[in-house]
Amino acid sequence: MSDLFSLKGKVALVTGASSGLGVQFATALAREGADVAIVARRVERLNDVKSELEKLGVRVLSVQCDVTDVEQVKKAVENVKEHFGRIDILVNNAGVGFAEPAELQTDEQWNKMIGLNLNAVYFVAREVGKIMVEQKYGKIINIGSIHSTVAMNAFPVSAYMTAKGGVMAMSKALAVEWAKYNITVNTIGPSYFESEMTSAIVSDPTFEPVLKAYCPMGRVGKKGELDGAVVYFASDASSFTTGQYLAVDGGWTAI
Repeated sequence: MSDLFSLKGKVALVTGASSGLGVQFATALAREGADVAIVARRVERLNDVKSELEKLGVRVLSVQCDVTDVEQVKKAVENVKEHFGRIDILVNNAGVGFAEPAELQTDEQWNKMIGLNLNAVYFVAREVGKIMVEQKYGKIINIGSIHSTVAMNAFPVSAYMTAKGGVMAMSKALAVEWAKYNITVNTIGPSYFESEMTSAIVSDPTFEPVLKAYCPMGRVGKKGELDGAVVYFASDASSFTTGQYLAVDGGWTAI
C-alpha cells in the first residue's frame, strides 16, 4: 500500500513555495521522493527552502517567477522542463488574501485578487498542461479555499471568493478536457491555516469566536494537516479521481 503513495521518480512544480503552505506542500512531496521545482518571486527565501528540501535527498530547483506575468510563467515552466526533463505534478498554490467590503473595494484591489488567485492559476496550469499532454500523464492540484464554496458574514470575501470559486470551476473544466491525456485536475480547499498570509487574521483576538461559530473543531489548521491531501492527489492513489474538490477545514463547510 505504501507504494501507492510513492512519488519516487516524479517531478513536482510548486508555486508560491517561498513560505507558508507552499513550503509545506513542497516538503510533503519531497518526503515521498519527488524531485521538486519551487517557484516564487522572493529568490532569497527560495534558496533557504531549497537547502531544507535537499536534506530530504531529492533534487531541487528554485525558479524566480512572478506568476501574474505570462512571459515569466512560460520561461519558468520551460526552465523546469529543461532541468528535469518532465513535469509530473503541479501544485498551483501562489495566492493572496485580504478582506474589503465590496462597496469600498478599488479596481486595483479587485484586479490584484483576480490576477494572482485566478488568472495566474490558469496561466501556470495551461503552460504545465502542454507538457503533461505531450507526456500523456500529469497530476494538477489547484489550491482553492473553503471560500471556493461558502462566504461568511464575519468579514467580506467577495473578491477572494470569486477568485477561489473560479479556481474550483476551472479545475472541473480542465479535468474534463484533459482526462483523455491521463491528466487529473483536482482542488484542495483549506480553511484557515497558520501561515504568513493569514497571520494577521488568525492572531486577531476577534477571530477566535468566529472559529468557534464556523468551525466544529474550533481551531485553525496545523502544519502537516494538508500533507495527506496533496500527496493523495499527486500520487497514483488518485488515478481515477479528477475534477474533485476536497475541503480540509475541520468541518467548516459541513454546517
